Amino acid sequence: MSQQQLGRGPLRSRQPRQPATTPPAPDEEPSDGSPPARFVGWLGGLGAAAAGYGVFQFLFSVLPDSIDGAAARYLISGISGLGTFVAAWLAAALLRARTAASAERAQAPAVGPAAMAPGAPGPLPRVFASAYDALVDQVSVVADPERGRLTGWPHSLGEHTPSRPTPVGTAYGLHIMLDLGVPDGRLSTGDLVDTLWRLRLPGGGWSARSQGSEARPEVTALVLGALARAGTSAERLTAEVDRCTSGFTRQLDRAGLESTHVVTTVLRGLLRAAPRSELLPALREALADGAISDPRREHLRCWGYRLQPPYGRPSPLHTAQAVVALDRAARVLGEDSDARAARARTAREDGVRWLLSCPDAPHDTCPDLDNLHEEVRRPRTDDPSRHEVLNVRHFTASWLARALLAPGALEIARADGLEDEWRVRLEGAVAAVWAGQTEGIWSWGLGDGTELRRPMWMTYQGLSALRGHAVWMYQPGG
Repeated sequence: MSQQQLGRGPLRSRQPRQPATTPPAPDEEPSDGSPPARFVGWLGGLGAAAAGYGVFQFLFSVLPDSIDGAAARYLISGISGLGTFVAAWLAAALLRARTAASAERAQAPAVGPAAMAPGAPGPLPRVFASAYDALVDQVSVVADPERGRLTGWPHSLGEHTPSRPTPVGTAYGLHIMLDLGVPDGRLSTGDLVDTLWRLRLPGGGWSARSQGSEARPEVTALVLGALARAGTSAERLTAEVDRCTSGFTRQLDRAGLESTHVVTTVLRGLLRAAPRSELLPALREALADGAISDPRREHLRCWGYRLQPPYGRPSPLHTAQAVVALDRAARVLGEDSDARAARARTAREDGVRWLLSCPDAPHDTCPDLDNLHEEVRRPRTDDPSRHEVLNVRHFTASWLARALLAPGALEIARADGLEDEWRVRLEGAVAAVWAGQTEGIWSWGLGDGTELRRPMWMTYQGLSALRGHAVWMYQPGG
């Protein structure tokens, strides 16, 4: 199903015209069997010239002799016949054109839900099944002499080098399995959970493959969130949560606390793994205080890639990440407890309005949906003169879809009379997400686009956005 089919099919479908036995709606054109159509068809069937000649002969025979001279009678009859010829030709041409257009619409194949018989499934079950099969086929099982049996995925599917499970790839794979519901026993979420614990660093915590042996809060929070979602007890998570929060301070990780991406990732992970953590209100406050005003969009507040100067230019990607994190924090922490919570609510609401104010169209290809790449640079603890660099790629359309699907986003749109803008921008974001997948797997182009990678995080975000949209838009009996 193409991007256009998604945008105009499942999202806002128009039902095909009913069979001829159904009475036409008041604004429909008369069918070919109606009296006006039969009359015009009969008149056009005579031929425009024949109709004009018939009118001429009729008038010439009935005009009274009192009209001066035969020439006058010929003139009146001729003009009337010519007018009838023109009117008959135009009417017949118009009827033929409308009939041809109606026939084309009737013969054209339907798209989206219109193409399916009543009760037939949409495309999502096939996409989910394909994604599950791909992950089953490419799961990596390694017997590590020190850590034991590891079951999971590397950072991307189909890596050429011998692949072994990584914390990031396996955490996102676990999220995908939980989203898809693990329809059979070919993969065990228990094996994935055990692998994540075995991949823990010797000093505790987790890091990305490029970050070496030092735990980093954004990766640790990602893994903890996946473990908590899979049912790991709070008691087992406590030590790692404490280690993550105690290391995420301005003194120990200033670069992380100034990064919108890092703060929102830690906030989302801890909301799952430790919803009573004392760090959560502080992270929410730091995120809200890092919002900036955008004069190009009515001075609405939004976010750049940093939470401290220099903030960077307003970013749809980072604004969507902030909206998602603040919306989840609002459900866990509330927004009416004090002035700081109220500021977070105001910032979140402005962020939603900023996303809805995108001036470009169409909204499935507008610049707000451009994918981004950023670097998180930290001084190395063993050598502060050198930097550890984490390359982060962002699937922007999926983040915008998830932000607009947040429960608070539609409430704001309705309160401001922006529900149409919300729907159009959501449809555009979801259409862009859909267009990026092939059989349930998303790819990221490298360099000139001839080399593709299939990162686990991108497939998780794509599937999550489509699943969230399908759940949100479901109408019983519709």
